[in-house]
Amino acid sequence: MQLSSTHTALRVDRFSGSDLSPQRSQLSVKLADTRALVEAAQRLRYRVFVDELGASIDRHDGRDVDQFDALCDHLVVIDEQRDKVVGTYRILPPWGARKLGQRYCETEFRIDALRPLLNDLFEAGRACIHPAYRSGQHGAVLSHLWSGLGRYASQNNVKYLGGCASVPLDAGTSDLSALRAELMTRHLAPIEYRIEPIRGIPDLVSPDGGKPSMPALLRAYLRMGAWVCGEPAWDTQFDVADFFVLLPVQRMAPRYAKHFLGGATTL
Repeated sequence: MQLSSTHTALRVDRFSGSDLSPQRSQLSVKLADTRALVEAAQRLRYRVFVDELGASIDRHDGRDVDQFDALCDHLVVIDEQRDKVVGTYRILPPWGARKLGQRYCETEFRIDALRPLLNDLFEAGRACIHPAYRSGQHGAVLSHLWSGLGRYASQNNVKYLGGCASVPLDAGTSDLSALRAELMTRHLAPIEYRIEPIRGIPDLVSPDGGKPSMPALLRAYLRMGAWVCGEPAWDTQFDVADFFVLLPVQRMAPRYAKHFLGGATTL
C-alpha cells in the first residue's frame, strides 16, 4: 500500500547496540510502504489479538483485516536482523475517514460531541507488540512506536489524536471498576467532549479501593495530557473495555511535546 500523497515521508529511525539485546538487535520504525509490510503488520495483529487473546474475527487466513485498513497508515517497528515486524500501530487520517464515511470509534461510540474536531482528528488504534519484545531487553519497541507516532503527528500537523484504549476483561469487572473510577475522577474530558458508548460494560461493581491496573498504552496517553471522553464501551469481538481517549496536541506539557514530537514543541 502506498502512502497518501498528502504525507511527508516518515524518516526511519534505527536503534542498535547496548541499549537492546546482547545480540545487538537493530530496530527501525517507519510507515509501511509496501503491501508486504502491511500484511506483516496484519499477521502480527492476528497473532496477538486472535491466537494470544482469543478475539473473534471473521477472517481465517492468519491476518487481522477490517474495512479501515486500506485507508490507514500503518506504523511498524522492524527487527532488522531478523527481517521481522515486531510492533505495529495504525492511524486513520481525517481524509481517510471522510473517504470511508466512518471512523473506527463510531462502531463503539456515539461521537456527536466530537464532530467539530473531526477534520483535525487522527484516529490511532490496533497497537500491538510481539510477545517476545514486550519487556526486558526488547522493551524499547513501545518507545519506538511512540517515537514514530510523534514524528507522524509533527509531520502531518496533527491537532488531535484519538483512539480506543483497550482494557482486557479476562480478570472480571472488579479491576475495571477501580480503573474506571480513577479515570472518571482524574482524567475526564470537559463536558463538551463527552461521548457515550453504544454498548456499555455490564455488571460493573463498586471499586473496592484497590490500586487499579492500567495498560501501558493508556498510561502513556494520560501522562501526555489525554482525556478520557466518558464511560467505556464493550468490544464484544475482542472482549475488552474500550475507553476513548482524546489528546489535544497543544495541551501537552513542553517536556512531553519535545520528546513526543521529535524536538518540536509547537505544531
